[in-house]
Amino acid sequence: MPADTEFGNPAPLGLVGFGLTTVLLSLVNAGIFGSSLEMAVVPLAIAYGGSIQLFAGLLEYRNGNTFGTVAFTSYGAFWWWFALLVLFESSGLIKTVSPSALGIAFIMWGIFTTYMWIGTFKLNWGLWSVFITLAITFYLLGFGNLLGIGALVTAGGWVGILTGLLAMYVSFAEVVNWCFDGDVIPVGGVPYGGSTTERQTRTAD
Repeated sequence: MPADTEFGNPAPLGLVGFGLTTVLLSLVNAGIFGSSLEMAVVPLAIAYGGSIQLFAGLLEYRNGNTFGTVAFTSYGAFWWWFALLVLFESSGLIKTVSPSALGIAFIMWGIFTTYMWIGTFKLNWGLWSVFITLAITFYLLGFGNLLGIGALVTAGGWVGILTGLLAMYVSFAEVVNWCFDGDVIPVGGVPYGGSTTERQTRTAD
């Protein structure tokens, strides 16, 4: 293992927290499992998808990583929003949110994810793939709920499974590459503009 690293890289932690939680919820959206799995996702969304990503985002701030800070804290907050929405609805603290309102929320998350995806053109193909599939997932879920088209929601579930698995793969690659101090598991080069800078390499490590 590298002995000269001052700080650990929080990105693999944030990626697996996001990816694992996304896969489980997407299994519900894809129609593979029912609502019982969704209720199992709620505490995971708080503990892992939400809190761990917020923690990773704060560590990225310490590292001077603007992209990592915005991404991890935002998607950590997304999982807290999802968990609180389910809990508040089930307990009667708020009225049931209509599918159209939920669809608009997902579309806004798709817009946010699209502009974050633009930043990955200077990172690596692994992260590029995570963010483009995540944007597609949000748009499918958003327009599926807004327009009342169940097939789009189901498709969003399947793309969401792919998104989560891609995030877990990038996390896996970054952990293994750090342990072996080399590029053992590929994540791809920079999609646009040549080689990474030191800042960009730290973002994608």
